[in-house]
Amino acid sequence: MVQSVTILGAGAIGLCTALSLAERGISVRLIDRGKPGQEASFGNAGVISPWSFVPQSQPGIWKKMPALMFGKHRPLSVRTGFWPRMLPWGLQFLRNSSEVRTRQISDAMEPLCAPSIDLYRRHLKGTGQEHLIKDCAYVHAFRDENPDRLKALDYRIRQEKGADLELVGQSSLQKIEPALSPEFKAAVLIHGQARAQSPGQIMTALANKAERLGVDILQQTVTSIRRTENGWDIDCSGMRLSASRVIVAMGAWSADLLKPLGISVPLVAERGYHVEFPLAGIELQNSVMDTDAKIVASSMEGGLRVAGQAEFAHVDEPEDMNKAQRMQNQAKAAIPDLQVSEPRYWMGSRPSFPDSLPMIGEFEGLKGLYAGFGHSHYGLMMAPKTGELLADLITGRTPNLQLAAYSAERFNMS
Repeated sequence: MVQSVTILGAGAIGLCTALSLAERGISVRLIDRGKPGQEASFGNAGVISPWSFVPQSQPGIWKKMPALMFGKHRPLSVRTGFWPRMLPWGLQFLRNSSEVRTRQISDAMEPLCAPSIDLYRRHLKGTGQEHLIKDCAYVHAFRDENPDRLKALDYRIRQEKGADLELVGQSSLQKIEPALSPEFKAAVLIHGQARAQSPGQIMTALANKAERLGVDILQQTVTSIRRTENGWDIDCSGMRLSASRVIVAMGAWSADLLKPLGISVPLVAERGYHVEFPLAGIELQNSVMDTDAKIVASSMEGGLRVAGQAEFAHVDEPEDMNKAQRMQNQAKAAIPDLQVSEPRYWMGSRPSFPDSLPMIGEFEGLKGLYAGFGHSHYGLMMAPKTGELLADLITGRTPNLQLAAYSAERFNMS
């Protein structure tokens, strides 16, 4: 019987996995260089969406690239020095953009996203922070009217899988979200969603609960892992630890940790930004996406937060503050009465594979070493189910879905 597990990385994936294991009586050690859940899991739009299972790699995406990178809103960018890594990754991304492949990826994303609200509420039960998950819709706002909007592939896939979608015009949208600019002429409402009132506080609540369940949380920088006769040695900045089972859940830093073991994976850092306005002066009732600027706005306990930008760069490169200023201007254009004084800026790195799917499971030929990373900007939604799946694998339960799509070996297959 499994007695203990060490998890490297205390973001949403690591925390949810620790809770799922601890609930099954497994001793868990959780290691991270910072405070639990305060990096990529802290900075996001707070959307907890059972229906956000459609990848970015959709048919025709290549035609949109010039506008995404060089158009008015420029939500996508690549740092100059990153192009040598970006080109092969981008070609793999484009190979995943056929309708057949888009649907296959959606089929694999759905079971990770679908139970997110229920599982977060289960994890938060008894913490006193249950209010941090709030039911809402996800509003996709458009500046043009298109009566055939719901015929688009991404909405069709959602509807086929049971999503409750509603197309509304300008007058209805203004009643739902009166703070939005009248430039928005229509919106698709995705019902049955939730939003995090404070992603950082949720992570803190999960970490506190994990400690109450006996999880040992260490603040150490992991520098390397090495195979031994009895399992694994973990070198940290201040100590060396041993473990029989290790889960790598270090997000965008996972690939570099695994390279010395001969594991090469096409993982890149997709860096996101957010701007939070503590004195916003307005409140949104739902999470709202400006579909032109590709920003998502959500009212939280700390004010109104606007998140967006997909910047591909080396994981530890400094942030580009021009992007934060651009997002502030975009937020003001979408929400004219927004008070933008005393803004707070954030940037973080998200781990992205070219097929939008994470790696979950044991590495072939490396007994006791498991992957739990690569969730791109879907990590907040996918974290609880990922934790359940890893706990199933480690405790010998048969998972309730096929895991081949998340295999650590899938990029080596012809």
